[in-house]
Amino acid sequence: DQSGTERPYMAAFVPQKEIVYNGLLPYSDRLDQEAAELLAEIKANLSRAVLLRELWPGVTFWCRKLFSFLKLYGRRFSKEDHILFIKLLYELVVMPNLEPHMMQSFARLLIHLLKKKELLSRDDLQLSWRPLYNLYERVVYSKTEHLGLIWFPNSVDHTLKALIKSCRLYFPASSTREMLDEWRPLLCVFDVVMQKAVSNMELFLPTIMPPQEHSQGFQLWFDELMNLWMSVQNQPSWEGHLVNLFARLANDNIGYVDWTPYIPTIFTRILRSLNLPVGVSQMVAPRYLTNSYDIGHLVLWITALLGGPGNPAQKELTCLFNSIASFYHPSNHGRWQSRLMRLLQRLPASVVCRVHRERHAAPSWIPLVPECQRLTDADLQEFTRSLIGAALLAMFSKTGSTDAAYALQNLALLTPELAIPPVLEKTYAAMETLTEPHTLTATLSCMIGMARSLVSPNNHYPEGRAHVLPLLMGSLPGVDTNDFSKCMITFQFIATFTTLVPLVDCSSAPSQHSDLTETEKDLCFASAEFEDFVLQFLDRCFVLIDSSTLEQTRDETETDTQTHLESLVELGLSSTVSTILTQCSMEIYKVALQKVYNFATSNIFETCVSGRMVADMCRATAKVCMSRCWYLPVVQIDASLFVKIKNIVIYDLDKELLWNLQLLSEVTRVDGEQLLKYQGDLERILCVCVRLRCKRAYTLACSLLEHTLRSLSLIYPTEYRSTSGGFDTDLPIRDWGRAGDVAALAVCWHVPSMEEENFVFQLLSRLLHPELERIKDHISGDQPMSRCELLQSLAIVQHCLLGAGSMLPPLDGPHVSDLLLCVSSPPDDARENYRESICQTMRLLLHHILEHSEDDTKSLFVIIKIISDLMFFRGTHKKEFDSRWKSFTLVKKSMENRLHGKKQHIRALLIDRVLLQHEVESIYVCTSACLYMCVRLCLCTCVSLQVRSRAQNVLTTALGTYSFSYRDIIPRVLQLLSPQHATGKQLQFKGALYCLLSVHSGACPAIMRDWDCVGEVWPALVRCGLSPSMTLEKPSIGQLLDDITDRIHRQHDTIGIYFAVSERCVEIASQITQSENLDRNTSHFLFFPQHPYLTAPDMCGCVCICVCLCHRPWKFEHMAADLLSLLLREDHPLPPDAVLYFTQSLIHDSISIRKVAISAMAGILKQLKRPRQKVAVKPSEISGIEDPEGMCVGDRAGNQWLQYVSNSLPVSQEQWDSQQYVEKTHWGYYSWPREMMIYAASEKPTDDLLYEEMSEGEKIIFEYFSDPEFIDQLVAFLSLEDRKGKDSFNPQHFCLFKGLFRNYGDVFLPLLWPHLVQLASDPHESSQRCVCEITAGLIRGSKLWSFNKVDRLWQLLCPLIRTALTNITVETYTDWGTCIATACEGRDPRKLHWLFELLMESPLSGEGGSFRDASLLYVLQGGLVQQQWRVSELLHRLLAYLEPKLTQVYKNVRERIGSVLTYIFMIDVALPHTQPTSSPHVAEFVTRVLERLRPLTSKPEIHNHVHEENTQETDECTQAVKLLKTVLKWLMASAGRTFTTPVQQQLQLLPLLFKIAPVEIDESYDEMKQDARTCLSLMSQGLLYPEHIPLILAALEEMAGSRLWHARFSVLTYLQIMVFYNLFTLLSVPAEVLRLRKLVMQLLLDEQLEVRDMAGTTLSGLLQCQFFPLDSSLQTWLQTLSQTRLPKARGELASTDLVRRHAGVLGLSACILSSPYDVPDWMPQILMDLSDHLNDPQPIEMTVKKTLSEFRRTHHDNWQEHRQCFTDDQLLVLTDLLVSPCYYA
Repeated sequence: DQSGTERPYMAAFVPQKEIVYNGLLPYSDRLDQEAAELLAEIKANLSRAVLLRELWPGVTFWCRKLFSFLKLYGRRFSKEDHILFIKLLYELVVMPNLEPHMMQSFARLLIHLLKKKELLSRDDLQLSWRPLYNLYERVVYSKTEHLGLIWFPNSVDHTLKALIKSCRLYFPASSTREMLDEWRPLLCVFDVVMQKAVSNMELFLPTIMPPQEHSQGFQLWFDELMNLWMSVQNQPSWEGHLVNLFARLANDNIGYVDWTPYIPTIFTRILRSLNLPVGVSQMVAPRYLTNSYDIGHLVLWITALLGGPGNPAQKELTCLFNSIASFYHPSNHGRWQSRLMRLLQRLPASVVCRVHRERHAAPSWIPLVPECQRLTDADLQEFTRSLIGAALLAMFSKTGSTDAAYALQNLALLTPELAIPPVLEKTYAAMETLTEPHTLTATLSCMIGMARSLVSPNNHYPEGRAHVLPLLMGSLPGVDTNDFSKCMITFQFIATFTTLVPLVDCSSAPSQHSDLTETEKDLCFASAEFEDFVLQFLDRCFVLIDSSTLEQTRDETETDTQTHLESLVELGLSSTVSTILTQCSMEIYKVALQKVYNFATSNIFETCVSGRMVADMCRATAKVCMSRCWYLPVVQIDASLFVKIKNIVIYDLDKELLWNLQLLSEVTRVDGEQLLKYQGDLERILCVCVRLRCKRAYTLACSLLEHTLRSLSLIYPTEYRSTSGGFDTDLPIRDWGRAGDVAALAVCWHVPSMEEENFVFQLLSRLLHPELERIKDHISGDQPMSRCELLQSLAIVQHCLLGAGSMLPPLDGPHVSDLLLCVSSPPDDARENYRESICQTMRLLLHHILEHSEDDTKSLFVIIKIISDLMFFRGTHKKEFDSRWKSFTLVKKSMENRLHGKKQHIRALLIDRVLLQHEVESIYVCTSACLYMCVRLCLCTCVSLQVRSRAQNVLTTALGTYSFSYRDIIPRVLQLLSPQHATGKQLQFKGALYCLLSVHSGACPAIMRDWDCVGEVWPALVRCGLSPSMTLEKPSIGQLLDDITDRIHRQHDTIGIYFAVSERCVEIASQITQSENLDRNTSHFLFFPQHPYLTAPDMCGCVCICVCLCHRPWKFEHMAADLLSLLLREDHPLPPDAVLYFTQSLIHDSISIRKVAISAMAGILKQLKRPRQKVAVKPSEISGIEDPEGMCVGDRAGNQWLQYVSNSLPVSQEQWDSQQYVEKTHWGYYSWPREMMIYAASEKPTDDLLYEEMSEGEKIIFEYFSDPEFIDQLVAFLSLEDRKGKDSFNPQHFCLFKGLFRNYGDVFLPLLWPHLVQLASDPHESSQRCVCEITAGLIRGSKLWSFNKVDRLWQLLCPLIRTALTNITVETYTDWGTCIATACEGRDPRKLHWLFELLMESPLSGEGGSFRDASLLYVLQGGLVQQQWRVSELLHRLLAYLEPKLTQVYKNVRERIGSVLTYIFMIDVALPHTQPTSSPHVAEFVTRVLERLRPLTSKPEIHNHVHEENTQETDECTQAVKLLKTVLKWLMASAGRTFTTPVQQQLQLLPLLFKIAPVEIDESYDEMKQDARTCLSLMSQGLLYPEHIPLILAALEEMAGSRLWHARFSVLTYLQIMVFYNLFTLLSVPAEVLRLRKLVMQLLLDEQLEVRDMAGTTLSGLLQCQFFPLDSSLQTWLQTLSQTRLPKARGELASTDLVRRHAGVLGLSACILSSPYDVPDWMPQILMDLSDHLNDPQPIEMTVKKTLSEFRRTHHDNWQEHRQCFTDDQLLVLTDLLVSPCYYA
């Protein structure tokens, strides 16, 4: 705290962390006082609100106050307060039954309080994890949300995750073990719950702990999860969460986890997750596109792995970037591009963060990185070298250069000596070429990011500063009117460099100072050029201005307003000139001033485009040094004005006067003190000019008035130089690139003095007062004005308000208070309160206009603007402030120094930030008067649409700004909607609806979380259907009502009724009270008297009554039903009236109301559900076997009793009662839960609900559903078609029936049954769908029925399902699949044995054709998949049934069998600690299949000679081919779905696939060949482990010796993909790399030309990703081959010699093609060698030509740079080769 010495009364107080910028404001002493008072008030009232248990509005209101306090003053409270605030809010957030929106707002505040983790250590604060977990579970996995019983805000998941991330730091040490006990039972890989378990671990597990606690932290789970990750393949959806967890662990514990053994796997998987297309086929398995890792976490992980002894990760990183570098080239483009760019952009930034943490971060309680693991300078240089190539290529990417610029900026921070020179080289080259402007924009934007590193006095790169002047001079031609983007980037470039460098001529310094280094001397001499630079730049600007005049850029007919581009250029120009002049020394400034002065006075400009630019330049010069250049326009205007003053009525003044006015209006935007000297002149000019009749003139005069007032009345800094105190120091070159020092910023402020204040009010009384009087006379009719005159008067009023807004006291009146904090001086009572009088006058004028001339829209627009400023304007507009804040952050990002941190920004930026802090402090206060004017305008009937919509915008802003203002407005609006309001007009009605809707993002009055408000608005909306002015003829009104309902639907979240405050909260609140010794009387509190809340029941009543008032348009009934359904809640049953309404609506005529009723009914049944008793059981007691110590996963003796065993199924009452049923499928697979709760067996023999025991609501439903007519109608409606061809199984219908049968047992079955039988025998799509929904509901609803009922049910259901399945059709088979899957989900398979036995009967009977077979298998699969590992017996039976039938003829059955086989073998996984499964094993199956495929393996070639028709042939080969087709389908289906790939088994099938797979892609090939090709492509992308590699290579070597050339060819394509997708794993076993190299070389010498070509391509790919080095031995070997002598005689070309020579040439070509975008040292020589072969016989000549043309294509872009690598002789040869000979030569 810098100013601790100046605060005597704060002696004992140590704030946690203040906003430092507050101490730099001119009124900082007053802020301390205010902050202390506000904090005391917040503490008193917040604790008191909790003690009174008033959550709304008390606690919420004071929490909002605390939020604003944090924004204004930072954490300006003691550590004790900080901890108490956090504890209080934590208890508030985790309270059960808290209204969701309130929970979210408390959570946001809590996140804010926990943000700076270094302020509170784990010893200061501990938070228990379980309440937070319970909250997360309740919200994110809510059981009732899908039934509409609770509505959460949209972003609630996001907020909760952020909160958990902030809190997990403070979970106690024991929490890790508790969490693992909680989530281990969920780790069942086949179940969706796995996703939940892993994402919970990622979110909650704490990773920042002191080293002594690591044994209680990550060491408990690291090995277990790491082994799981290492052994799982095919990227299941939960793998990303594991990666995120490891990345966080690595980042938080650098040096405490040994990652070395895992590094090859980590990098292999990173490379795979980038989804890059590789090889010839370029097929990417689709799953990789959906489940790829999050780049942000990958970057963290890579960063944390770097460093340490030997730096092993860096080698892999270099290799990674080498292998993907060519993808960064601008000519390569695809959907992988964005991921690669993000990787490149974030990696350097992440390393900068790490280096900052290791070298520059302030010490805190978080453990440091051990010395041995820290990154050394050598590590950083290695890192930069690995990335710089990719970054330089990405600079010119099609997606823009921003990502590369950000990467280069951070690389330049780490190692300027490596990152800056290559970019400089490219920049100079780009400045010289005229033909490629895009290279200039790209290089300049990269240089802008590096400016800081280039300029600062850096030990690593001292010569960087010598480039500043050449760069600045070289960029000047970029100021060019013809190329807009180049012009803007040049402005930005010049402004950036001049901000960092004082433009001072130091050329005399070397003679005065003896201590200069050589570099400094050179800089001093070079700085003499600054003056030239400034003058040349101004010349360029003048040319730009001359070519931008209106006459030059427009036709006569076009408008004379600025275009968007021109305004951007104007902004760029003025800010750059202003920066340059600010940074000039006085001598250069004088010269520049003279130049600008001459230019401005020797020409007269039009005031639209060029005039504005010149005026801006003059303003910039005036701002820097006011005293020298003020006199010029005043004198001229005086002279010219008073000549013309006689003819004041002229409507079109001459250009000179306008131009002078414009100039004057800009030049007054300077330090207010300077203006006092010209007080009289200014006043005289203003009084005359604002009354001029010419519109252009009085507009300029008004802006002159506004600027003058603002300069006098605002607080602002007056200079922005890069060093404080000017540049008169002896050696400015030592200040280049210096960072500002927050502690000694020495800001010069302009604070309005007494004289300035008097001058402001003098101007107001001379100008504003008479205008207000004039307007009053106009209203009273004494002196009416024309519309133009009125507009002029309003303009003067508006600009006075804008100019002096910060000095005018806020409006009085009954106001709604917000933060009670004003920054400007307290108002002086003696002066007239102009805000008040403007408000009164506007009110009268508004009435007047609306009565007499309501079509005067221009005046109304201005009035709306004035009303808005009266309410919100205190010196700055919120919108302007936001955009300035945004641009500040952008500049900060482009120029910050993240490496050293600690606010090391340049001084100008810091001053800007202080000014922004000052503007945050200006806060507004509002009265109801303004609001009513707004409402009046919004509702006004006859003014134009635009006026209404602008007024509505202002109103919305007001509602958002002032708490509870809606309570004032809503009654007025609703009055117009009520049916009693007879005189209303339609437009008023519409206006009222618009007010309720409010603009896009604003606060919408229709959804305020306030029962009083909802209780008025919703019924009013429904009732307005009876209003006389309501018609649906106008589509716009109907649309509006739809929008309002839609908005309510989207943004409604459940509003609380019970607000119980936990005891723990009350305790903490009383601690806060004691800590303050609060004086109870000071806290003014409680907005509303405590009233009983209007509870939801009454609310429902209101809407219900409205619904029952029928005879209204259907739209309103629908709306009422909609709103009523939103009021369902889990903590309060719906009143009987509403239940009755919804039950009746199930058979309503309107389909939309029926839909609402069905989903509401499902919710109501959930509300009425009776709780069932659960009992705890011990698994070891049931099975009689204790689980062994340590990890033991999968099928084991201890969980055998959960399996489906056909000889012990519960088929009788006693068997049923004797078994324990576990409905959750995942329990017991990985481990057992600590306490296992299962449903108790029903005690009573009759578990029916008796009519006497039913509640009101239950009786209503019971009576209706017992009525046959009702059921007839309901089923008729449910079996109707909704949208033809688009319908599918409807979960809402399912939930309705599930609820019915769950709550009432089988009471309604007799009535429903006849309908079901009839529907099942009807093959129509809608009837079948209805049966599906009811059947699934029945099966799930009967979960807890007694045995007798269930048995009776299945006796009926089995025949029904059989009937339905015989009628299955293309439209309905998916619905039956869904039905059975839904019925079996989360159910114990033993309770459903009837269903499984029915489905297993004979799926492939062949009756009903291939379609029925495929469909029955699909339905069966749906049921079995849900049961996972618990039905191993059924899987064995199914496999035994399918095996003989694998030789299917029909393609659809084959595909389905393939999919079923995948699921049968899914359970056979090779995961850590997992026992061999009792389900079928892949290995045994493959052995049996290979036996049957033997006839094919012995054959040299396989032909598909089976035609689908003649099914009679049964010879072995034909059967084997059919079998092979099915096996291919299985391999394709399982490629992406299984968790571990059985590599050994696949290898046995590889030879077959190589025999069939064709070489080129051709649609006309038959199915078998295409499938074989796809299988090879998918297999080659598989993840390999080191132990598999020898096996695969042996198989490939065997195939490389095959007689079929296309098999040898396929070996190469397989190999390309396999190597790329397993690059780092393969590199970790060097012996296998050599084998692969040998294999490729062998195929390079193949006799078949196509194979040789492919081997060449493969070789170049392997060289490109540096799989093996291009060493001298390889080069020599290839050169020797290429020089094989060919026999002279043409006739007898010895084929082997030609092959060898061609192989050598192909190898050399591969070398050249492996470096597509650069020229390594060896390349020139190889190119020369190749050129000798141009006249060889074919195919050699062809190869050479192709290589040369490819070389030319890829090196063409940077040829200027590449040609440096060749000698002159080589260049001559190359030119001959590459330039095609002229046709005429």
